[in-house]
Amino acid sequence: MREQLTSIKNQHVKDWKKLATKRGREKFNAYLLDGWHLVEEALKSGVTLTALIGTADELAAHDDIVARFDQVYEVTPAILKHVLDTVTPQGIAAVAQLPNHRFQPGVDLKGAWLLLDRVQDPGNVGTMIRTADAAGFAGVVASAQTADLFSPKVVRSMQGSQFHLQLFTGDLRKWIADFKAAGKPVYGTQLNPAAQSFRQVHPGPNFALIMGNEGHGMASDLLAATTTNLYIPMKGAAESLNVAVSAGILMFELNRAALTD
Repeated sequence: MREQLTSIKNQHVKDWKKLATKRGREKFNAYLLDGWHLVEEALKSGVTLTALIGTADELAAHDDIVARFDQVYEVTPAILKHVLDTVTPQGIAAVAQLPNHRFQPGVDLKGAWLLLDRVQDPGNVGTMIRTADAAGFAGVVASAQTADLFSPKVVRSMQGSQFHLQLFTGDLRKWIADFKAAGKPVYGTQLNPAAQSFRQVHPGPNFALIMGNEGHGMASDLLAATTTNLYIPMKGAAESLNVAVSAGILMFELNRAALTD
């Protein structure tokens, strides 16, 4: 079915606009994908897409993809800009179903995992998830105080990596306990001389790495619960590194064995 929409007052448009908020995403159990790249990645990954939204020109240019949707909405560029709240929308979007498993415990803890403790900046969160994907990690767990994993800015930064990793939101204390009970090391990160250089640890294929808040680092109770806390030795005069940059260094180094297979 194909429907043409010309007003931002249309109920479909109002509902899509609500997906920019966490409350709206939870209500509709959905989030928005912006651009053909994310739409194609979602289709390849078997993600449920309930609607395709696009301008007439973009829909006409991709007949093969449009044909895979039961529900297609042709909209004006103004509607798409209103819904996506981006400066230069790509002319296409899709409504994707949120993963149903994202709050469930008892997951297989095999492989390398990234845990995010109160990381606030959506760009940092999305970049770390994308880097975890590149570094061969199995999944990412965000605390409830971390930027929502399916907010528009995080989704744009992830660039489709949410389709390649397991993503969860949960109590990091419980996840740490589960990793340790399974005999898998949990590494915290800390700007502290008492911490251990990341170059001195060799975790093997199964472990967890925790990255903390941009301004305050990891919570003290989590630091006390880890197997070991790590720091990155710095030769220059910089006081600290951006959390996403630090995470990238640590993820590739700690998971080096998997990357060389």
